[in-house]
Amino acid sequence: MTRTRLATVLTLSFVLLSSYSLRADVRSDQKAHVQFAGMLGRMFNLFGGKTAREGMTTSIALKGDRKATTTDNTEQIIDLGEEKIYDIDLKKKSYTVTTFAELRRKMEEARKKAEEDARKEAGKEKEKEKEKPQAADPNAKQVEIDFDIKNTGAKKTINGFDTHQAVMTVTVREKGKTLEQGGGMVLTSDMWLAPKNPAMKEIVDFDLRYAKLLYGTVIAGVPAEQAAAAMAMYPMMKQALGKVSAEGGKIEGSPVLTSTTMDAVKSEAEIAEEAKSSSSDAKSSTPTTPGGLLGGFAKKMAAKKMGGGDDANKPRATFMTMTTEVLKISTDVSAADVAVPAGFKENK
Repeated sequence: MTRTRLATVLTLSFVLLSSYSLRADVRSDQKAHVQFAGMLGRMFNLFGGKTAREGMTTSIALKGDRKATTTDNTEQIIDLGEEKIYDIDLKKKSYTVTTFAELRRKMEEARKKAEEDARKEAGKEKEKEKEKPQAADPNAKQVEIDFDIKNTGAKKTINGFDTHQAVMTVTVREKGKTLEQGGGMVLTSDMWLAPKNPAMKEIVDFDLRYAKLLYGTVIAGVPAEQAAAAMAMYPMMKQALGKVSAEGGKIEGSPVLTSTTMDAVKSEAEIAEEAKSSSSDAKSSTPTTPGGLLGGFAKKMAAKKMGGGDDANKPRATFMTMTTEVLKISTDVSAADVAVPAGFKENK
């Protein structure tokens, strides 16, 4: 999987709803946009260009164990049976093949590299910092997860679908403490849901199966390097997504428009220490405490890269925003729609 796939649609639909047993052919046009804050956002925009900044519209064709996602000049085919991913350059009439095993390895390597880079960055200020025992890492704190879904009663028609609004909130916090006391992470998903649609559920089910086969809970559509970097910077992210996946069956309906945010929340101790640091060194724009639950040393590195930032001293900051929208859906899919086009050559 190459960096040119960075701007591929990011969708968390696979963690929003439970699995559906029917195996039907589905075609859907969708629009999606993802934004990361800080250093990760800069990296995402740098390699993703306009589509990473503004989002993109994709056409999805699903048939059996194969799903094809097509944009203007690229297409990606995921085959669950073969456990392979085909990345196709429609302009150059060529493609590359990545196995799930290769992708797992890339993700693990990227995760380790992101963590090591964060430790090295912190070590520039205090060499001994990176020699601390792993057990001292604040990210290792035990956590509790709260899950809540509220139907607001609001209704509206979106792209021809009659929908109702539901808001899902997942809070990951330190065990035995409130969110404000111990810090943590909050995932909020504002969903406009149509009555259950078997065809729409098929795409959800496919992505769920793909995620489980690949790496447990992952961010579908995001290359290994960026997914691993996000998980390394925000360790509670995987736990939040896992909780949504486990509890998603409580949601009544099929998502048409979903806006999801992920917020990192500092603990009282972190806020107090940063305030103390600011008062002792007013000239410094970067907090000396990176905030364990905001990604440990990685946050300090991000603050440096971004030159501080308005969110550096806030107790709560949004680090990821995602929007997905279903434009239309049908069941007219042929085998050719989910196959590598004839005559295309493989790049090895």
